[in-house]
Amino acid sequence: MLAGWSSWAQQDSQYTMYMYNTININPAYAGSRGVLSLFGLHRSQWVGLDGAPVTNAASLNTPIGESNLGLGLSFVNDRIGPTTENQISADISYTIRTDEIHKLSFGIKGTANIFSLDRNKLTPQEASDPSLQSVRNDFSPNIGAGVYWHTDKYYIGLSVPNFIETDHWAENDRAINTERMNYYLIGGYVFELNPMWKLKPAVLAKAVTGAPLQMDVSLNTLFDDRFMLGAAYRWDAAVSFMAGFQITQGLFLGYGYDLETTRLRNYNSGSHEIFLRYEFFSNKNKIISPRFF
Repeated sequence: MLAGWSSWAQQDSQYTMYMYNTININPAYAGSRGVLSLFGLHRSQWVGLDGAPVTNAASLNTPIGESNLGLGLSFVNDRIGPTTENQISADISYTIRTDEIHKLSFGIKGTANIFSLDRNKLTPQEASDPSLQSVRNDFSPNIGAGVYWHTDKYYIGLSVPNFIETDHWAENDRAINTERMNYYLIGGYVFELNPMWKLKPAVLAKAVTGAPLQMDVSLNTLFDDRFMLGAAYRWDAAVSFMAGFQITQGLFLGYGYDLETTRLRNYNSGSHEIFLRYEFFSNKNKIISPRFF
């Protein structure tokens, strides 16, 4: 009649348009676009559901001069129910050219993580529960790595953003959250149907201990190197729709919407994601046809 079990819910922040936010999941991506790239994103997940995840992310990545090195910096604020997690990460990558068209990049990510739990947002059955009387802000460092093999037409990447599995503790030495390693595999290919149309299928596989394998499959089209439309399916979880517009040569605006396919759809009105990316082009690295990833 007595049983015990453990479970893990969503851990790393979830993104519908991860293909435009690759630096957050794979440090080897840093500098791969060849220009200084600034990125900002807001995601409201499961709108209408009390305590649903809200994510804000900002990042920059750039090649370092004429070297093979790339640098990335990122900040992620993730709020889920009574918990808040802030992550500041620094990435460095090194790229080698394996032949005339292929490049292989290796990356390392260092992260400072601050986790907090607001007990005032909880409604415990017993107000005097000793495990909720004193909850501290918990700081933990972490390190991750990734590889990224790419050309101008296709890419594949494998990464683990956080190698250290961390327990976050209350001041009375009770664990309130445990972070597990997340494994990411990404890949995509750009088909140039004609000078005006490009088609890019892409996939992301995410694995974490204690949770089912997550698989995102997407198909995006790019018209005239300016207008993007796409759709995606998150296996056994959601259907997504995406749109984007290259406002100027450097400024790109994107929007994504998730429609749940589980019973959770009865309790929320979907998830919204919006981002802005700005890239600084000089006369030296100015390109006529922007890369699709």
